[in-house]
Amino acid sequence: MSSTPAFVSRLVRLPLVDGDGGPVGRVQDVVLVPSGNDLRVLGFVAQFQRRHIFVNVARVAEIEPTGVRLRGGTVDMRPFQRREGERLAVADLFDTRVNEEFLTDLAIEPGPDQAFWYVTKAALGRRGPLRRRAPHVVPWPQVAPHFASSPEMAQVAELRDLHPADVVTRLQSLPLARRQQVMALLADEQVADLLEEMPEEEAVRLIETLDLDRAAHILEEMEPDDAVDLLADLEEGDRAELLTRMRPEESTPLRRLLAYDEDTAGGLMTPEPVVLAHTTTVAEALAQIRRRELPSELAAQVFVTQPPTSTPTGRYIGVVGFQRLLREAPSTTLEDCVNDTHEPVSPDLPLRDVAERLASYDLLAVPVCDHAGRLVGAVTVDDVLDHVLPDGWRRRVGRR
Repeated sequence: MSSTPAFVSRLVRLPLVDGDGGPVGRVQDVVLVPSGNDLRVLGFVAQFQRRHIFVNVARVAEIEPTGVRLRGGTVDMRPFQRREGERLAVADLFDTRVNEEFLTDLAIEPGPDQAFWYVTKAALGRRGPLRRRAPHVVPWPQVAPHFASSPEMAQVAELRDLHPADVVTRLQSLPLARRQQVMALLADEQVADLLEEMPEEEAVRLIETLDLDRAAHILEEMEPDDAVDLLADLEEGDRAELLTRMRPEESTPLRRLLAYDEDTAGGLMTPEPVVLAHTTTVAEALAQIRRRELPSELAAQVFVTQPPTSTPTGRYIGVVGFQRLLREAPSTTLEDCVNDTHEPVSPDLPLRDVAERLASYDLLAVPVCDHAGRLVGAVTVDDVLDHVLPDGWRRRVGRR
């Protein structure tokens, strides 16, 4: 996705197209959520025929003057329903009074790590007797206090800058009530990072103290395999309620993972490896694995299938490692350089056998396919280590 700032007023009513250029709908608004002092972009509200649907910003490949293009995969056509804490740029924020001026536009762009998009600029203008005067653009922090959701924003910013391991250490030294207060000050994505770092029992205790809508938000920010581990430790009723409150495109993969035993390939796998169609070019594949938000073990290879490329995919074809991609001509298609010598594993393969497969072939990830030959996920070395090493091993290793 381009890193050029995009103004919301220029995005609305732009065509929304799929990866092949087929029409999906038109952008109607931008969904935002407070994240410390910032406003983070969750996605877009798009009009499809007579309904409004939600499109996660992670699904967006390019924002161009002519339209918004999505990555591969299907689009959830369920009607958009706003959740607590979410704000719509046009419907809620435009025309908000800021001192003697009014908010007329917002600019959004990716953060430093390219993983999330944020509001970075605001356009302010005065109103004349006949029309609005020409606006001027200011950095978002200059107007953020007018949109703050709580008076503790300075403390939020301080906590947000700490490494997750340091925040976990601080939380563990606090009484539970104080921990809850601190958690309330943190952005959802930071809480997700913390829950991934915490021992499972403590993570469960903390998630149970949150209101359901916020807990659903946070689970959506977690890596799917970590979110499933946490959900599996909750009471059945709480788990079902949280899944219901999550967006369908986020909850559906988790429901599939929960159907597997946690000590099998299906229970270990991530349902979101890099999956590309067999007709994809090497140049396009390299662009996909360059995304900074991708963990290194997933960026090391792409899994090749027939469409659709969202799990469960079309027929699994094979895998292409990044080193092979670097040696091929940019215009070469993946079907011409795929490696099909490493057989996929079944979802019910036990953890020990999965670990032996990874070790025997010196792999960073192994594909998991169902009985119909469709890719349903991939088990990485990281996934296996998370299950065979004691809780907190990441913090101990990372701080040495």
